[in-house]
Order: sequence, then structure tokens, then C-alpha cells
Amino acid sequence: MRTRSGTRALLASGLALVMLATACTGAGEVTDGADADLDIAPGVTDDSVVIGSHQPLTGPAAPGYLAVSQGAAAVFDYVNAQGGVNGREIDYRVEDDAYDPSQTIDVTRQLVIEDEIFAMVGGLGTPTHSGVLDYLNEEGVPDVFPSSGALAWNNTEEHPLTYGWQTDYTKEAKIQGEYIAENFPDQNVGYLYQNDDIGEDSQAGLDQYLSDAVVAREHYESEVPDLSSQIAEMENSGAEVVVCSCIPTFTALAMLEAARIGYEPQWVVSSIGGDTATLQALLAEFTEGSDAEDVPADAFLDEMLITSYMPRVEDEEDDWGQFFIAIYDEYGDGDGAALTNTHIFGMTQAVMFAQVLKSAGEDLTRQALIDALETQEWQGPGYTPFSSSEGDHGGHQGVYVVQYEAGGNIEMVQEARVTDREGGPIEETDFERLSPEELPFHD
Repeated sequence: MRTRSGTRALLASGLALVMLATACTGAGEVTDGADADLDIAPGVTDDSVVIGSHQPLTGPAAPGYLAVSQGAAAVFDYVNAQGGVNGREIDYRVEDDAYDPSQTIDVTRQLVIEDEIFAMVGGLGTPTHSGVLDYLNEEGVPDVFPSSGALAWNNTEEHPLTYGWQTDYTKEAKIQGEYIAENFPDQNVGYLYQNDDIGEDSQAGLDQYLSDAVVAREHYESEVPDLSSQIAEMENSGAEVVVCSCIPTFTALAMLEAARIGYEPQWVVSSIGGDTATLQALLAEFTEGSDAEDVPADAFLDEMLITSYMPRVEDEEDDWGQFFIAIYDEYGDGDGAALTNTHIFGMTQAVMFAQVLKSAGEDLTRQALIDALETQEWQGPGYTPFSSSEGDHGGHQGVYVVQYEAGGNIEMVQEARVTDREGGPIEETDFERLSPEELPFHD
């Protein structure tokens, strides 16, 4: 990975950690009247292909989310060591936007104009990526797998070159809601959520199953790291189950505040805030110098329920999880940091992009990449079906549910299920993944 900023923020610094936004996208040809030509291949030579990404290498979102590009870079280095893809090495160029939308615009133009990237891959953040969505589509730059669960990425008419990746917030929340209704019947439920698209979209899914059980709806602002009033209201309302649609910093802060006042609800945490390694680091940082300093950070997470759609670092039996651990050991950043599920987020994205690049063939153009995206038979590493067809750029279609135990163990308590954003059913899936050895994503 080539970056223009070597600065590395510490995992637990900065309580105003902002959310990594979801992916939603467009599909197919450029809309009528657009000038972009897709039968071209900027950034492509006989032996390399240049791709770019905007990421928060510094600034308030760097703790935790810096790991996304680190994980992706490790996979691309591994792919290149195997001979690349169709004879080309992947030149992954990451620009630091510090999670500042104005900087995102500047660095994206730099990537498109100066670096002449072939595609934008995994651009991180809803507020940041939203500001360059039109530009990328107008310039004919494939916008592949934005790192966010926003519904906006799945708009095939307005943004035909954007392809979502992350399970959107409403689908994930629907599955959470049904699980809670079935496993915690007659219990009072509270919602804690970020006051933006995350909270709005999550409630739209949860309410399809839990509206009559909700006794508290409490939001937070990502720049205000104080949840004392929200957690007090949760306790006073009698909420026995708390659904946290929160980024990692605020998941950790919520758990600490609840422990401080002796409040012990059942926590249900969405994928955006359920990286246990990141949470442990944050909890250790936040308790330093306090009365809870000697309490193992892991203890706060005991029995937490988490929804996810990717392999997890805690799962010792998962082939992809173990594969990613081995890759990170050899090709990781070298800073000694432990592999987290946020690293695996970026690693999974990188495998899937390399897979579609492989399918695009040796005669690589932007149109060939788009054609491959819309006809790809996705078979890994995620646990759920993945959509990048002409009319649906929604990405992952569902989630599974695990329960975490202090000490690092996880138990799969509900296999992957899929659904839509609306009132459609939640269904089991017979999706089968290929192993790392079987999946064609490098030469």
C-alpha cells in the first residue's frame, strides 16, 4: 500500500470516533447523456493496475478504522506475491482524508486526475464518500464496495457505477429485531443509536418486530463522548435488552457507563460496533486510571450478542478467518498490533475485488470490470449471498448472530439469514462458500 501520510493514530485515542459508513451503489452502463467512456483502462499496464481509496489514516475516525486499509493492503501484497491477477500486480494507493468530507473531495480528485486510478475501492465513510459519489460516476470511475452500510449506495439509476458491499443497516436490524422477539419475548427493549442514517435506518428495521416492546429510544452525537444521561434513561425505562447501533467508541462508552451505575442489560450490538478486539482496546484505554482499571476489558463484553456477515478473527474453525490470520502475520503492517475484525473487513473487501478483477479477464477495461461485477458468482469469504447484479447493488444480503464469552470464545447462536429492507420475510440461506484454496482471486 502506498500512502501519503505515515501518521498512525493509537487505537483508543479520540473519543469522537466517527462512523464508518455503509455501502450502497449503482449498476451497469453510464446513464443516458453521460460522457464517460468505459471502454478505457486508465491505470492499467501489462504488469500492473492502479486502484485508489480514501481512508481516515489520521483524525477522529482513525482509531479502529485505520485497520481497514491495513487489512486490504496485506491481502493485495499476498495476491501480488502469488503473481498478481491475470499477470498484473495491484498497486493500491490510499489517500488520507482524515474523515473530513472537504479533504475527501481533494484526495479523490488527486487519485482520479494525478494517479489515474482504474477504480475506487472501499472508500470509507457515509458523509465522506457521499461527497464524491457524483464525481466518480460522472468521470466513469468504477466505485466499488464503499465502506459503509448506507442505503444510498444502492441507487442504480443515479449512480450506476457504485456497488455496495456492507449489509445495509435496515436489513441487519430486521434480523436483530426478529431474533430478539423470538429469544427475549415479553422483555422491554431500548434503542441506543447514532443520530444520523445509522440510527434512522436501524430503527426502520428493528421496529418491524419490536415496536410494541420499545421503552426507550436514545441517540448520541458522535462528537459528544458522554452517554450518562442516555444510559440512565435506559435503566429508568426498564429496558432489559439494549440494541446498540453504535460505532465502537460509543459501544465501549455505553458498556462502561452501564457498569458504573450497576445496570446489566442484554447487549445486542450491530456489526459496525461489534469488533471485540477494538472494543477491548478502547475499554482498556477508557478505564486507565479509574476504579475499573484492574477489571479485564474482556469482562465488559461477556454474553454480548453481535450480528455480522464476515468471517471473525475469534472463530478458530473458520477457514477464511485462519487464512487472514496467516496473511496478516506475513504481510501485515508490522506494528505488532493484533489482528481485529476491522482488519478482516478490509481483507474481505480486497479478496472480493481481486476476485472480480480476475473475472474481468486479461483484456481489462472499466467496462469489463462492470460486466464482471454484474455477472459474478460470489462464493466467499462472506457468509451471506452478495448482490451486484444490474438492478441491485446492495452487497451482502443478511447477517448471522454470535454470542461472545469472556476469554475470547464465540458461539454461533443463529446461522446466516437474509431479507430485504421492507416487510419481506427473513429466511435461512443455503449459501455455500468456497475455501481460500478454491476461490479464484489470484494467479
